[in-house]
Amino acid sequence: MSYTLGIDFGTNSVRAIVVRLRDGKSMGTGIFNYPSGKDGVLVDPKDPHCARQNPADYHEGLLQTVKVALETAAAETAKGGEDVFSADQVIGIGVDTTGSSPIPVDRENRPLALDERWKDNLAAQCWLWKDHTSAEEAALITEKALAERPQYMARCGNTYSSEWFWSKIWHCLKIAPDVFDNAHSWVELSDYIPALLCGVNDPLAVRRGVCAAGHKAMYADDWGGLPDKEFLSRLDPKLASLRDRLYERAYDQGEPAGTLCAEWAKKLGLAEGIPVAMGAFDVHYGAIGSGVEEGVLVKAMGTSTCDCGVMKFEGDVQDIPGICGIVKGSILPGYYGLEAGQSAVGDIFKWWVETVCQGSGETYARLQSEAEQLAPGEHGLLALDWNNGNRTILVDPYLTGLMVGLTLHSSQAEIYRALIEGTAFGARVILERLKEYGVPVERVVCCGGLAEKNALLMQIYADITGCVMQVSRSDQSCALGAALTAAVLAGVNKGGYDSFEEAQAAMTGVKEGAYHPDPEAQKIYDEVFGLYRKLHDGFGGLGGISNMGDVMKKLLQIQKQAKANK
Repeated sequence: MSYTLGIDFGTNSVRAIVVRLRDGKSMGTGIFNYPSGKDGVLVDPKDPHCARQNPADYHEGLLQTVKVALETAAAETAKGGEDVFSADQVIGIGVDTTGSSPIPVDRENRPLALDERWKDNLAAQCWLWKDHTSAEEAALITEKALAERPQYMARCGNTYSSEWFWSKIWHCLKIAPDVFDNAHSWVELSDYIPALLCGVNDPLAVRRGVCAAGHKAMYADDWGGLPDKEFLSRLDPKLASLRDRLYERAYDQGEPAGTLCAEWAKKLGLAEGIPVAMGAFDVHYGAIGSGVEEGVLVKAMGTSTCDCGVMKFEGDVQDIPGICGIVKGSILPGYYGLEAGQSAVGDIFKWWVETVCQGSGETYARLQSEAEQLAPGEHGLLALDWNNGNRTILVDPYLTGLMVGLTLHSSQAEIYRALIEGTAFGARVILERLKEYGVPVERVVCCGGLAEKNALLMQIYADITGCVMQVSRSDQSCALGAALTAAVLAGVNKGGYDSFEEAQAAMTGVKEGAYHPDPEAQKIYDEVFGLYRKLHDGFGGLGGISNMGDVMKKLLQIQKQAKANK
Protein backbone atom coordinates (compact mmCIF):
# COMPACT_ATOMS: atom_id res chain seq x y z
CA MET A 1 0.00 0.00 0.00
CA SER A 2 1.49 3.33 -1.08
CA TYR A 3 0.55 6.89 -0.16
CA THR A 4 1.60 10.43 -0.98
CA LEU A 5 1.12 13.75 0.78
CA GLY A 6 -0.67 16.69 -0.80
CA ILE A 7 -0.19 20.03 0.94
CA ASP A 8 -2.46 22.92 -0.01
CA PHE A 9 -1.49 26.46 1.05
CA GLY A 10 -4.68 28.50 0.67
CA THR A 11 -5.70 32.08 1.34
CA ASN A 12 -6.72 31.55 4.96
CA SER A 13 -5.23 28.20 5.94
CA VAL A 14 -3.00 25.30 4.96
CA ARG A 15 -4.27 21.74 4.62
CA ALA A 16 -2.35 18.46 4.29
CA ILE A 17 -3.88 15.17 3.19
CA VAL A 18 -2.54 11.63 3.08
CA VAL A 19 -3.72 10.06 -0.19
CA ARG A 20 -4.04 6.36 -0.92
CA LEU A 21 -2.70 5.83 -4.40
CA ARG A 22 -4.83 2.91 -5.50
CA ASP A 23 -7.99 5.06 -5.56
CA GLY A 24 -7.12 8.63 -4.57
CA LYS A 25 -8.93 8.43 -1.25
CA SER A 26 -7.90 10.87 1.46
CA MET A 27 -6.98 8.83 4.54
CA GLY A 28 -5.94 11.61 6.89
CA THR A 29 -6.23 15.41 7.03
CA GLY A 30 -4.57 18.20 8.96
CA ILE A 31 -5.71 21.84 8.86
CA PHE A 32 -3.96 24.94 10.21
CA ASN A 33 -5.54 28.39 10.16
CA TYR A 34 -2.96 31.11 9.66
CA PRO A 35 -2.75 33.06 12.94
CA SER A 36 -1.42 36.34 11.57
CA GLY A 37 -3.59 39.24 10.47
CA LYS A 38 -7.30 39.01 9.68
CA ASP A 39 -8.19 35.44 8.71
CA GLY A 40 -4.52 34.92 7.89
CA VAL A 41 -4.17 38.04 5.74
CA LEU A 42 -2.09 41.06 6.73
CA VAL A 43 -3.95 44.21 5.73
CA ASP A 44 -3.36 47.95 5.75
CA PRO A 45 -6.27 50.05 7.11
CA LYS A 46 -5.13 52.87 4.84
CA ASP A 47 -5.19 50.77 1.66
CA PRO A 48 -7.98 48.26 0.98
CA HIS A 49 -5.97 46.78 -1.91
CA CYS A 50 -3.17 45.53 0.38
CA ALA A 51 -3.06 41.79 1.16
CA ARG A 52 0.10 40.18 2.53
CA GLN A 53 0.93 37.03 4.53
CA ASN A 54 3.46 36.14 7.18
CA PRO A 55 5.88 33.45 5.89
CA ALA A 56 6.29 32.20 9.47
CA ASP A 57 2.71 30.95 9.23
CA TYR A 58 3.73 28.74 6.30
CA HIS A 59 6.50 27.08 8.30
CA GLU A 60 4.29 26.41 11.29
CA GLY A 61 1.39 25.31 9.10
CA LEU A 62 3.60 22.84 7.27
CA LEU A 63 4.71 21.23 10.52
CA GLN A 64 1.29 21.12 12.15
CA THR A 65 -0.78 19.89 9.22
CA VAL A 66 1.55 17.09 8.15
CA LYS A 67 1.82 15.86 11.73
CA VAL A 68 -1.96 15.73 12.16
CA ALA A 69 -2.55 14.24 8.70
CA LEU A 70 -0.14 11.39 9.41
CA GLU A 71 -1.67 10.74 12.82
CA THR A 72 -5.26 10.75 11.56
CA ALA A 73 -4.35 8.47 8.64
CA ALA A 74 -2.92 5.93 11.07
CA ALA A 75 -5.98 6.19 13.32
CA GLU A 76 -8.49 5.93 10.46
CA THR A 77 -6.87 2.91 8.83
CA ALA A 78 -6.67 1.14 12.19
CA LYS A 79 -10.32 1.88 12.91
CA GLY A 80 -11.36 0.73 9.44
CA GLY A 81 -9.74 -2.67 9.77
CA GLU A 82 -7.37 -1.99 6.86
CA ASP A 83 -3.63 -2.37 6.78
CA VAL A 84 -2.56 0.26 9.29
CA PHE A 85 -0.91 3.26 7.68
CA SER A 86 2.61 4.24 8.68
CA ALA A 87 4.66 7.24 7.61
CA ASP A 88 7.26 5.08 5.85
CA GLN A 89 4.60 4.26 3.24
CA VAL A 90 4.61 7.87 2.01
CA ILE A 91 6.55 7.83 -1.28
CA GLY A 92 6.31 11.50 -2.30
CA ILE A 93 5.09 15.01 -1.49
CA GLY A 94 3.25 17.53 -3.65
CA VAL A 95 2.60 21.18 -2.81
CA ASP A 96 0.15 23.70 -4.19
CA THR A 97 -0.25 27.33 -3.17
CA THR A 98 -1.98 30.58 -4.03
CA GLY A 99 -0.40 32.73 -6.68
CA SER A 100 1.04 34.93 -7.80
CA SER A 101 2.33 35.27 -4.23
CA PRO A 102 6.01 36.32 -4.41
CA ILE A 103 8.26 36.46 -1.34
CA PRO A 104 11.36 38.66 -0.93
CA VAL A 105 14.24 36.42 0.27
CA ASP A 106 17.86 36.87 1.33
CA ARG A 107 20.94 35.15 -0.10
CA GLU A 108 20.14 31.96 1.82
CA ASN A 109 16.61 31.80 0.44
CA ARG A 110 15.18 32.90 3.78
CA PRO A 111 12.16 35.24 3.69
CA LEU A 112 13.07 38.73 4.86
CA ALA A 113 10.03 38.72 7.14
CA LEU A 114 11.64 35.99 9.27
CA ASP A 115 14.39 38.48 10.16
CA GLU A 116 13.73 40.56 13.27
CA ARG A 117 14.53 43.72 11.32
CA TRP A 118 11.75 43.17 8.81
CA LYS A 119 9.12 41.13 10.66
CA ASP A 120 6.71 44.08 11.07
CA ASN A 121 7.26 45.54 7.61
CA LEU A 122 4.31 44.78 5.31
CA ALA A 123 6.46 45.08 2.19
CA ALA A 124 8.81 42.35 3.49
CA GLN A 125 6.00 39.77 3.76
CA CYS A 126 4.61 37.47 1.08
CA TRP A 127 2.65 39.56 -1.43
CA LEU A 128 -0.54 37.51 -1.53
CA TRP A 129 -2.34 36.82 -4.81
CA LYS A 130 -5.21 39.15 -3.91
CA ASP A 131 -2.96 42.16 -3.32
CA HIS A 132 -3.95 44.82 -5.89
CA THR A 133 -1.70 47.66 -4.75
CA SER A 134 0.35 47.49 -7.95
CA ALA A 135 -2.42 48.40 -10.41
CA GLU A 136 -0.48 51.43 -11.66
CA GLU A 137 2.63 49.35 -12.31
CA ALA A 138 0.59 46.66 -14.07
CA ALA A 139 -0.89 49.28 -16.40
CA LEU A 140 2.58 50.65 -17.21
CA ILE A 141 3.92 47.15 -17.90
CA THR A 142 0.99 46.57 -20.25
CA GLU A 143 1.55 49.86 -22.04
CA LYS A 144 5.29 49.38 -22.54
CA ALA A 145 5.06 45.71 -23.47
CA LEU A 146 2.32 46.30 -26.05
CA ALA A 147 4.52 48.95 -27.63
CA GLU A 148 7.88 47.19 -27.42
CA ARG A 149 7.35 43.45 -26.70
CA PRO A 150 3.82 42.59 -27.90
CA GLN A 151 4.65 38.87 -27.79
CA TYR A 152 4.88 39.10 -24.00
CA MET A 153 1.36 40.46 -23.77
CA ALA A 154 -0.14 38.12 -26.37
CA ARG A 155 0.55 35.13 -24.13
CA CYS A 156 -1.21 36.67 -21.14
CA GLY A 157 -4.35 38.05 -22.72
CA ASN A 158 -2.85 41.40 -23.81
CA THR A 159 -3.09 42.85 -20.31
CA TYR A 160 -0.71 42.47 -17.36
CA SER A 161 -2.38 42.19 -13.96
CA SER A 162 -1.79 43.77 -10.56
CA GLU A 163 -2.13 40.23 -9.14
CA TRP A 164 1.09 39.16 -10.86
CA PHE A 165 4.82 38.86 -10.19
CA TRP A 166 6.54 41.85 -11.88
CA SER A 167 3.95 44.48 -11.01
CA LYS A 168 4.14 43.56 -7.31
CA ILE A 169 7.92 43.62 -7.22
CA TRP A 170 8.08 46.92 -9.09
CA HIS A 171 5.56 48.41 -6.64
CA CYS A 172 7.74 47.24 -3.74
CA LEU A 173 10.71 48.98 -5.33
CA LYS A 174 8.71 52.20 -5.45
CA ILE A 175 7.13 52.21 -2.00
CA ALA A 176 9.74 50.28 0.03
CA PRO A 177 13.13 50.60 -1.68
CA ASP A 178 14.87 49.44 1.50
CA VAL A 179 13.03 46.10 1.30
CA PHE A 180 13.77 45.76 -2.40
CA ASP A 181 17.47 46.54 -1.92
CA ASN A 182 17.80 44.01 0.90
CA ALA A 183 16.01 41.26 -1.00
CA HIS A 184 18.60 39.18 -2.81
CA SER A 185 15.83 37.58 -4.87
CA TRP A 186 12.10 36.93 -5.02
CA VAL A 187 10.55 33.46 -4.94
CA GLU A 188 6.95 32.48 -5.61
CA LEU A 189 5.28 30.76 -2.67
CA SER A 190 4.63 27.77 -4.96
CA ASP A 191 8.40 27.46 -5.50
CA TYR A 192 9.43 28.41 -1.98
CA ILE A 193 7.70 25.59 -0.07
CA PRO A 194 9.14 22.76 -2.23
CA ALA A 195 12.57 24.39 -1.98
CA LEU A 196 12.19 24.57 1.79
CA LEU A 197 11.37 20.85 1.94
CA CYS A 198 14.36 20.08 -0.26
CA GLY A 199 16.76 22.13 1.87
CA VAL A 200 17.64 24.58 -0.90
CA ASN A 201 19.42 27.58 0.62
CA ASP A 202 20.31 29.50 -2.54
CA PRO A 203 17.58 31.30 -4.54
CA LEU A 204 19.42 30.55 -7.78
CA ALA A 205 19.25 26.83 -7.01
CA VAL A 206 15.46 26.82 -6.54
CA ARG A 207 13.77 24.86 -9.34
CA ARG A 208 11.00 27.17 -10.49
CA GLY A 209 7.71 25.87 -11.86
CA VAL A 210 6.54 26.95 -15.30
CA CYS A 211 3.08 27.36 -13.85
CA ALA A 212 3.98 30.53 -11.93
CA ALA A 213 6.71 31.60 -14.34
CA GLY A 214 4.62 31.35 -17.48
CA HIS A 215 1.27 32.61 -16.24
CA LYS A 216 2.48 35.42 -13.97
CA ALA A 217 6.09 36.37 -14.84
CA MET A 218 6.01 36.56 -18.67
CA TYR A 219 8.30 33.53 -18.97
CA ALA A 220 8.47 31.54 -22.22
CA ASP A 221 11.17 29.47 -23.91
CA ASP A 222 10.29 31.31 -27.15
CA TRP A 223 12.12 34.42 -25.98
CA GLY A 224 14.72 32.85 -23.70
CA GLY A 225 12.82 32.68 -20.44
CA LEU A 226 11.98 35.80 -18.42
CA PRO A 227 11.57 39.24 -20.05
CA ASP A 228 14.88 40.49 -21.40
CA LYS A 229 16.98 42.95 -19.41
CA GLU A 230 16.63 45.71 -21.99
CA PHE A 231 12.87 45.69 -21.59
CA LEU A 232 13.06 45.47 -17.79
CA SER A 233 15.50 48.36 -17.68
CA ARG A 234 12.89 50.49 -19.45
CA LEU A 235 10.69 49.88 -16.42
CA ASP A 236 13.50 50.35 -13.91
CA PRO A 237 17.22 49.43 -14.12
CA LYS A 238 16.96 47.71 -10.74
CA LEU A 239 14.43 45.24 -12.20
CA ALA A 240 16.90 44.42 -14.96
CA SER A 241 19.58 43.80 -12.34
CA LEU A 242 17.20 41.59 -10.36
CA ARG A 243 16.69 39.33 -13.39
CA ASP A 244 20.21 37.91 -12.90
CA ARG A 245 19.21 36.82 -9.39
CA LEU A 246 16.01 35.04 -10.37
CA TYR A 247 16.21 32.03 -12.73
CA GLU A 248 17.00 31.02 -16.28
CA ARG A 249 14.74 28.00 -16.66
CA ALA A 250 11.34 26.86 -15.39
CA TYR A 251 10.11 23.26 -15.26
CA ASP A 252 6.78 21.52 -15.79
CA GLN A 253 5.09 19.12 -13.37
CA GLY A 254 6.83 16.17 -14.96
CA GLU A 255 10.04 17.28 -13.23
CA PRO A 256 10.71 17.07 -9.48
CA ALA A 257 11.57 20.11 -7.38
CA GLY A 258 14.05 17.84 -5.59
CA THR A 259 14.00 15.31 -2.78
CA LEU A 260 13.08 15.65 0.89
CA CYS A 261 16.11 16.79 2.84
CA ALA A 262 17.30 15.25 6.10
CA GLU A 263 16.23 18.25 8.22
CA TRP A 264 12.62 18.26 7.08
CA ALA A 265 12.40 14.48 6.92
CA LYS A 266 13.19 14.45 10.63
CA LYS A 267 10.77 17.28 11.41
CA LEU A 268 7.91 15.60 9.56
CA GLY A 269 8.70 12.01 10.42
CA LEU A 270 9.06 10.96 6.77
CA ALA A 271 11.72 9.13 4.78
CA GLU A 272 14.61 11.23 3.57
CA GLY A 273 15.06 11.33 -0.20
CA ILE A 274 11.46 10.85 -1.35
CA PRO A 275 10.55 13.08 -4.33
CA VAL A 276 9.05 16.52 -3.82
CA ALA A 277 6.92 17.54 -6.79
CA MET A 278 7.29 20.83 -8.61
CA GLY A 279 5.20 23.46 -6.90
CA ALA A 280 2.18 24.84 -8.73
CA PHE A 281 -0.81 27.05 -8.07
CA ASP A 282 -3.74 25.50 -6.25
CA VAL A 283 -6.08 25.78 -9.20
CA HIS A 284 -3.62 24.06 -11.57
CA TYR A 285 -3.23 21.10 -9.25
CA GLY A 286 -6.97 21.28 -8.64
CA ALA A 287 -7.44 20.77 -12.37
CA ILE A 288 -5.24 17.67 -12.29
CA GLY A 289 -7.08 16.38 -9.21
CA SER A 290 -10.40 16.92 -11.02
CA GLY A 291 -9.33 14.85 -14.02
CA VAL A 292 -8.56 17.64 -16.50
CA GLU A 293 -7.96 16.59 -20.09
CA GLU A 294 -8.47 18.20 -23.47
CA GLY A 295 -12.14 19.20 -23.72
CA VAL A 296 -12.63 19.43 -19.95
CA LEU A 297 -12.77 22.83 -18.25
CA VAL A 298 -12.15 22.71 -14.50
CA LYS A 299 -13.61 25.48 -12.36
CA ALA A 300 -11.99 25.80 -8.93
CA MET A 301 -14.65 27.67 -6.98
CA GLY A 302 -13.86 29.35 -3.68
CA THR A 303 -13.10 32.89 -2.54
CA SER A 304 -12.32 33.54 -6.19
CA THR A 305 -12.78 31.26 -9.19
CA CYS A 306 -10.15 29.97 -11.59
CA ASP A 307 -10.91 28.18 -14.83
CA CYS A 308 -8.28 25.81 -16.20
CA GLY A 309 -8.07 23.82 -19.42
CA VAL A 310 -5.44 22.08 -21.53
CA MET A 311 -4.73 21.70 -25.25
CA LYS A 312 -2.21 19.34 -26.84
CA PHE A 313 1.05 20.74 -28.19
CA GLU A 314 0.22 19.77 -31.75
CA GLY A 315 -2.97 21.82 -31.65
CA ASP A 316 -3.16 25.31 -33.13
CA VAL A 317 -3.38 27.46 -30.00
CA GLN A 318 -4.36 31.06 -30.59
CA ASP A 319 -3.52 33.90 -28.25
CA ILE A 320 -6.74 34.73 -26.39
CA PRO A 321 -7.34 38.35 -25.31
CA GLY A 322 -8.20 38.82 -21.65
CA ILE A 323 -7.22 35.43 -20.20
CA CYS A 324 -4.48 34.75 -17.66
CA GLY A 325 -2.10 33.01 -20.01
CA ILE A 326 -1.47 30.19 -22.45
CA VAL A 327 1.64 28.42 -21.20
CA LYS A 328 3.41 25.46 -22.72
CA GLY A 329 3.76 22.68 -20.14
CA SER A 330 1.68 24.24 -17.38
CA ILE A 331 -0.96 22.09 -15.67
CA LEU A 332 -0.19 18.84 -17.56
CA PRO A 333 3.14 18.07 -19.25
CA GLY A 334 2.71 17.79 -23.00
CA TYR A 335 -0.11 20.33 -23.13
CA TYR A 336 -0.64 24.04 -23.23
CA GLY A 337 -2.26 25.14 -20.00
CA LEU A 338 -4.92 27.85 -20.12
CA GLU A 339 -6.09 29.87 -17.13
CA ALA A 340 -8.88 32.39 -16.66
CA GLY A 341 -10.98 33.39 -13.67
CA GLN A 342 -12.92 35.82 -11.52
CA SER A 343 -11.28 37.87 -8.79
CA ALA A 344 -14.12 37.39 -6.32
CA VAL A 345 -16.93 34.86 -6.06
CA GLY A 346 -17.23 33.38 -2.57
CA ASP A 347 -15.75 36.63 -1.23
CA ILE A 348 -18.75 38.50 -2.68
CA PHE A 349 -21.23 36.29 -0.84
CA LYS A 350 -19.17 36.61 2.33
CA TRP A 351 -19.17 40.40 1.99
CA TRP A 352 -22.95 40.51 1.57
CA VAL A 353 -23.85 38.09 4.34
CA GLU A 354 -21.24 38.94 6.95
CA THR A 355 -20.30 42.57 6.31
CA VAL A 356 -23.48 44.15 4.98
CA CYS A 357 -26.11 41.92 6.60
CA GLN A 358 -23.94 41.45 9.73
CA GLY A 359 -24.87 37.79 9.65
CA SER A 360 -23.39 34.39 10.52
CA GLY A 361 -23.91 30.77 9.55
CA GLU A 362 -27.62 31.00 10.35
CA THR A 363 -27.92 33.99 8.03
CA TYR A 364 -26.33 32.03 5.18
CA ALA A 365 -28.83 29.23 5.71
CA ARG A 366 -31.79 31.62 5.80
CA LEU A 367 -30.77 33.54 2.69
CA GLN A 368 -30.02 30.32 0.86
CA SER A 369 -33.45 28.90 1.70
CA GLU A 370 -35.27 32.09 0.71
CA ALA A 371 -33.24 32.47 -2.50
CA GLU A 372 -34.14 28.93 -3.52
CA GLN A 373 -37.81 29.90 -3.53
CA LEU A 374 -37.23 32.62 -6.14
CA ALA A 375 -37.75 31.89 -9.83
CA PRO A 376 -35.26 33.12 -12.44
CA GLY A 377 -35.93 36.80 -13.11
CA GLU A 378 -38.38 37.15 -10.23
CA HIS A 379 -36.31 39.58 -8.17
CA GLY A 380 -35.78 42.06 -11.03
CA LEU A 381 -32.11 42.57 -10.14
CA LEU A 382 -28.85 42.33 -12.08
CA ALA A 383 -25.35 42.46 -10.58
CA LEU A 384 -21.90 43.01 -12.04
CA ASP A 385 -19.50 40.70 -10.17
CA TRP A 386 -16.57 43.12 -9.95
CA ASN A 387 -16.39 43.74 -6.20
CA ASN A 388 -12.67 42.86 -6.34
CA GLY A 389 -12.06 44.03 -9.90
CA ASN A 390 -12.27 41.97 -13.09
CA ARG A 391 -9.68 39.27 -13.77
CA THR A 392 -11.06 37.89 -17.05
CA ILE A 393 -11.76 39.14 -19.70
CA LEU A 394 -11.30 42.85 -18.88
CA VAL A 395 -8.28 42.47 -16.54
CA ASP A 396 -8.98 45.67 -14.63
CA PRO A 397 -8.63 45.93 -10.82
CA TYR A 398 -10.23 49.38 -10.83
CA LEU A 399 -13.64 48.07 -11.83
CA THR A 400 -16.14 47.74 -9.00
CA GLY A 401 -19.43 45.98 -8.27
CA LEU A 402 -22.82 47.15 -9.43
CA MET A 403 -26.45 46.25 -8.63
CA VAL A 404 -29.19 47.38 -11.02
CA GLY A 405 -32.93 47.12 -10.39
CA LEU A 406 -33.09 47.88 -6.66
CA THR A 407 -36.42 49.08 -5.32
CA LEU A 408 -37.82 49.73 -1.86
CA HIS A 409 -39.04 46.13 -1.88
CA SER A 410 -35.71 44.40 -2.65
CA SER A 411 -34.85 41.89 0.07
CA GLN A 412 -31.60 40.46 1.41
CA ALA A 413 -32.31 37.09 -0.19
CA GLU A 414 -33.12 38.64 -3.56
CA ILE A 415 -29.84 40.51 -3.55
CA TYR A 416 -28.02 37.35 -2.44
CA ARG A 417 -29.46 35.41 -5.39
CA ALA A 418 -28.66 38.26 -7.78
CA LEU A 419 -25.03 38.18 -6.60
CA ILE A 420 -24.85 34.43 -7.31
CA GLU A 421 -26.34 35.01 -10.75
CA GLY A 422 -23.88 37.86 -11.38
CA THR A 423 -20.92 35.56 -10.80
CA ALA A 424 -22.52 32.97 -13.10
CA PHE A 425 -22.93 35.57 -15.84
CA GLY A 426 -19.25 36.45 -15.39
CA ALA A 427 -18.43 32.75 -15.77
CA ARG A 428 -20.42 32.63 -19.00
CA VAL A 429 -18.44 35.56 -20.43
CA ILE A 430 -15.25 33.56 -19.88
CA LEU A 431 -16.71 30.41 -21.47
CA GLU A 432 -17.81 32.36 -24.53
CA ARG A 433 -14.36 33.92 -24.91
CA LEU A 434 -12.67 30.49 -24.76
CA LYS A 435 -15.06 28.98 -27.29
CA GLU A 436 -14.69 32.03 -29.54
CA TYR A 437 -10.98 31.26 -29.85
CA GLY A 438 -11.34 27.55 -30.48
CA VAL A 439 -10.82 26.09 -27.01
CA PRO A 440 -12.91 22.91 -26.81
CA VAL A 441 -15.18 22.76 -23.76
CA GLU A 442 -17.13 19.51 -23.78
CA ARG A 443 -17.49 19.10 -20.01
CA VAL A 444 -17.24 21.37 -16.97
CA VAL A 445 -15.99 19.86 -13.73
CA CYS A 446 -16.14 22.01 -10.61
CA CYS A 447 -14.14 21.69 -7.41
CA GLY A 448 -13.79 23.69 -4.21
CA GLY A 449 -16.03 24.64 -1.33
CA LEU A 450 -18.76 26.35 -3.35
CA ALA A 451 -19.13 23.40 -5.71
CA GLU A 452 -19.30 21.03 -2.75
CA LYS A 453 -21.73 22.92 -0.57
CA ASN A 454 -23.97 25.18 -2.65
CA ALA A 455 -26.45 23.28 -4.80
CA LEU A 456 -28.40 26.46 -5.62
CA LEU A 457 -25.28 28.10 -7.00
CA MET A 458 -24.42 25.05 -9.10
CA GLN A 459 -27.89 24.86 -10.63
CA ILE A 460 -27.84 28.59 -11.42
CA TYR A 461 -24.44 28.16 -13.10
CA ALA A 462 -25.83 25.30 -15.21
CA ASP A 463 -28.89 27.35 -16.20
CA ILE A 464 -26.91 30.48 -17.07
CA THR A 465 -23.98 28.87 -18.90
CA GLY A 466 -26.02 26.14 -20.57
CA CYS A 467 -23.41 23.58 -19.47
CA VAL A 468 -23.84 20.42 -17.46
CA MET A 469 -21.96 21.01 -14.21
CA GLN A 470 -20.21 18.03 -12.64
CA VAL A 471 -18.46 18.06 -9.25
CA SER A 472 -15.05 16.55 -8.63
CA ARG A 473 -15.17 13.37 -6.56
CA SER A 474 -12.58 14.67 -4.11
CA ASP A 475 -13.44 17.47 -1.72
CA GLN A 476 -9.74 18.34 -1.69
CA SER A 477 -8.99 18.36 -5.41
CA CYS A 478 -6.07 20.82 -5.19
CA ALA A 479 -4.21 18.80 -2.58
CA LEU A 480 -5.15 15.60 -4.44
CA GLY A 481 -3.64 16.94 -7.65
CA ALA A 482 -0.41 17.72 -5.82
CA ALA A 483 -0.36 14.25 -4.25
CA LEU A 484 -1.13 12.64 -7.63
CA THR A 485 1.82 14.44 -9.21
CA ALA A 486 4.09 13.14 -6.46
CA ALA A 487 2.84 9.63 -7.22
CA VAL A 488 3.85 10.00 -10.88
CA LEU A 489 7.29 11.31 -9.93
CA ALA A 490 7.80 8.39 -7.54
CA GLY A 491 7.11 6.02 -10.43
CA VAL A 492 5.57 2.57 -10.63
CA ASN A 493 8.66 0.89 -9.17
CA LYS A 494 8.11 2.77 -5.90
CA GLY A 495 4.38 2.09 -5.81
CA GLY A 496 3.30 5.09 -7.87
CA TYR A 497 2.33 5.54 -11.51
CA ASP A 498 4.13 5.79 -14.83
CA SER A 499 2.01 8.60 -16.26
CA PHE A 500 -0.46 11.31 -15.38
CA GLU A 501 -3.12 9.55 -17.46
CA GLU A 502 -2.78 6.34 -15.42
CA ALA A 503 -2.76 8.21 -12.14
CA GLN A 504 -5.80 10.30 -13.04
CA ALA A 505 -7.72 7.22 -14.19
CA ALA A 506 -7.17 5.59 -10.80
CA MET A 507 -7.23 8.54 -8.43
CA THR A 508 -9.74 11.08 -9.82
CA GLY A 509 -13.38 11.13 -10.86
CA VAL A 510 -16.65 13.00 -10.49
CA LYS A 511 -19.49 12.59 -8.02
CA GLU A 512 -22.66 10.78 -8.99
CA GLY A 513 -25.28 13.10 -10.35
CA ALA A 514 -24.78 16.42 -12.12
CA TYR A 515 -26.49 19.78 -12.52
CA HIS A 516 -28.30 19.97 -15.88
CA PRO A 517 -29.60 23.19 -17.41
CA ASP A 518 -33.33 23.71 -17.03
CA PRO A 519 -34.63 24.81 -20.48
CA GLU A 520 -37.19 27.26 -19.10
CA ALA A 521 -34.72 28.88 -16.70
CA GLN A 522 -32.10 28.94 -19.45
CA LYS A 523 -34.46 30.86 -21.75
CA ILE A 524 -35.02 33.56 -19.13
CA TYR A 525 -31.35 33.79 -18.22
CA ASP A 526 -30.38 34.14 -21.88
CA GLU A 527 -32.47 37.30 -22.00
CA VAL A 528 -30.97 38.64 -18.75
CA PHE A 529 -27.47 37.77 -19.99
CA GLY A 530 -28.00 40.16 -22.91
CA LEU A 531 -28.57 42.92 -20.35
CA TYR A 532 -25.53 41.75 -18.36
CA ARG A 533 -23.35 42.05 -21.48
CA LYS A 534 -24.65 45.56 -22.04
CA LEU A 535 -23.60 46.53 -18.51
CA HIS A 536 -20.36 44.51 -18.78
CA ASP A 537 -19.28 46.10 -22.05
CA GLY A 538 -20.43 49.60 -21.16
CA PHE A 539 -18.91 49.87 -17.68
CA GLY A 540 -15.96 47.71 -18.76
CA GLY A 541 -14.88 50.22 -21.37
CA LEU A 542 -15.86 48.20 -24.44
CA GLY A 543 -18.45 50.70 -25.64
CA GLY A 544 -22.19 51.23 -25.39
CA ILE A 545 -22.23 53.09 -22.07
CA SER A 546 -24.71 55.66 -23.44
CA ASN A 547 -27.29 53.03 -24.40
CA MET A 548 -28.37 51.85 -20.93
CA GLY A 549 -31.83 53.35 -20.75
CA ASP A 550 -33.70 50.12 -21.34
CA VAL A 551 -31.88 47.87 -18.83
CA MET A 552 -33.97 48.70 -15.76
CA LYS A 553 -37.24 48.60 -17.69
CA LYS A 554 -36.46 45.25 -19.30
CA LEU A 555 -35.59 43.82 -15.89
CA LEU A 556 -39.00 44.94 -14.66
CA GLN A 557 -40.67 43.28 -17.65
CA ILE A 558 -38.78 40.04 -17.00
CA GLN A 559 -39.73 40.27 -13.31
CA LYS A 560 -43.41 40.78 -14.12
CA GLN A 561 -43.47 37.78 -16.46
CA ALA A 562 -41.57 35.59 -13.98
CA LYS A 563 -44.09 36.35 -11.23
CA ALA A 564 -46.99 35.69 -13.58
CA ASN A 565 -45.51 32.34 -14.60
CA LYS A 566 -44.94 31.40 -10.98
